[in-house]
Amino acid sequence: MPNALVIRTAGTNCEQELCRAFAMAEARVELVHLHRLLEHPEEIRRFDLIGFPGGFSYGDDIASGRIFAMHVRRRLYPHLVQVIRDGACVIGICNGFQVLVQAGLLPGPPRGQDWSNEPPTPTVSLDHNAGGRFIDAWTPIEAPDASGCIWTRGLADFDTDLLVLPIAHGEGRFVASDAILDDLESAGSVALRYAKDLNGSLRRIAGICDAGGRVLGLMPHPERYLDWNRHPAWTRLNTRCIPDEPPGLLMFRNACAAARVHAQA
Repeated sequence: MPNALVIRTAGTNCEQELCRAFAMAEARVELVHLHRLLEHPEEIRRFDLIGFPGGFSYGDDIASGRIFAMHVRRRLYPHLVQVIRDGACVIGICNGFQVLVQAGLLPGPPRGQDWSNEPPTPTVSLDHNAGGRFIDAWTPIEAPDASGCIWTRGLADFDTDLLVLPIAHGEGRFVASDAILDDLESAGSVALRYAKDLNGSLRRIAGICDAGGRVLGLMPHPERYLDWNRHPAWTRLNTRCIPDEPPGLLMFRNACAAARVHAQA
C-alpha cells in the first residue's frame, strides 16, 4: 500500500477531503503541517504520493499561494524533486496548483531532461479571472487524448454530462507565452481543459502535468467528487447507467496504482 502525504498550513482547506480521496484509493495517508516538513524535509522521502490542497494559504497575502511556494522553493524543492525522480506522484489542487507553478515544480523539465536540484524561474502563472470575480460552480471539463498525465487516464471515457468538476477560485486564469503553450501541447502536458471559456484561461487550460505525467496541477477540485451523489444533477441521473466510481475518485485510483509500483521498487 503506498504512503500519501497531504501538506497543510495556515489557510489551506479541503485537506480532509484530499486525505479521504487518497484513503478511498487505498493509500495510507498522513496529514502533516508544512512547518514540520520545513524542520525535517527528509520526511518527504517516505512518501509515494504528495498532495497540496486548495484554500487560501497564509491568507493569499502578496499573491495566491506565494508564501507557501516560497517555503517550498527554499527548503523542500530538492526533496520533492528526488521523490518525483524516484516515481512518486504529486497533485496540487487550486491553491496547490498556484503553489506548484510558483515553486517551479510545474511545468517541469522538457521531456528527456532531468529535474534540476535548483528551482527554476516560473514560466506559467495563474492570474485573476478574466471577469474579475470569484467563480464557484460545477463545470464540464475535457481530458485531451494527447495528454500523458497518469492522473487523468480514462476520464475521456465518461459521458460529457458526468465529466464535470467543481471549481472555486478568483485567480485561476492560466497564462503563459505562446511558445510555452505550444511546448505544453507538444509534450502532452495539457491534462485538462474547460469545455468552454470559463475564466479566460489561455487555450481553456484547467490543468497541466509535467512531461513525465506524474506531477499534476489543476484548478478544479476532484477531491470534492468522490461520490456520485455529489454530482449537481444527482437526482436526475440514471444510476443504472453510470460507472461504479465518479471521475474524481478515478484520478486518485490512477495515481495510487502508479505509486504502488514506486512503493514496491
